[in-house]
Amino acid sequence: MSDSKIIEVQHITKRFKGLTAVKDVSFSVREGAITGMIGPNGAGKSTTFNMICGYYPPTEGKIFYKGQDITDKKAYEYTNMKIARTFQIMKPLKNLSVLENVVASAYFGHAAAKNEREAKERAMDILQFTGLYEKRHILSKDMGTPDQKRLEMARALATKPEMLFLDENMAGLNPAETEAAIQLIRRINESGVTIFLIEHIMQAVVSLCEEVIVLHHGEKIAEGTPAQVMNDPYVMEVYLGTKEGAHA
Repeated sequence: MSDSKIIEVQHITKRFKGLTAVKDVSFSVREGAITGMIGPNGAGKSTTFNMICGYYPPTEGKIFYKGQDITDKKAYEYTNMKIARTFQIMKPLKNLSVLENVVASAYFGHAAAKNEREAKERAMDILQFTGLYEKRHILSKDMGTPDQKRLEMARALATKPEMLFLDENMAGLNPAETEAAIQLIRRINESGVTIFLIEHIMQAVVSLCEEVIVLHHGEKIAEGTPAQVMNDPYVMEVYLGTKEGAHA
């Protein structure tokens, strides 16, 4: 695995009408790694995520991708930079089939399909990879939450990203579905895609991530391996709500 940094976040702050949602946060994402961001509700995770993904411009600070300043890039420019993301609230093309959803995504990004045959071949490969092939003709609106989350990942993969951002892909899944999602994310990473994820499911964070960043009240309070972070007394206090919890 490379030690080079694919994403560098330098002192980003975001204010909304005077409210500081994120304050002076810095971290980096190693190329080829799976990096996670955790924190209680309202910690600033989604705001940070959306700044890095081009949905909100930072009020202050800089964001670099492969050494290039992308602070002011717009979200729609990201697929051409080999970056893709999923959404916590799934937004499939509801009246299209699973296959048609992935075919549509194959026309976007740096490796946009040149014709329908190429788009369909790519989509079929991705549906096999993500375990959705048998459901390829189902309308996306008729799928359950686990499959819709899988479709979110399939659509992102159709743009052939090198960097994939996952926004709470395991929210609402039962233990078996969570384990299946963990295995898929691991396979995506093993195929050469760097992954940055926000997740509340600690089993997934500990299982997948090599590095974890912890936010609280919009500030970074810890960073390290899952073991280092989970044994940090302040992190324990934030999650358990009492100082005594740090020694539990």
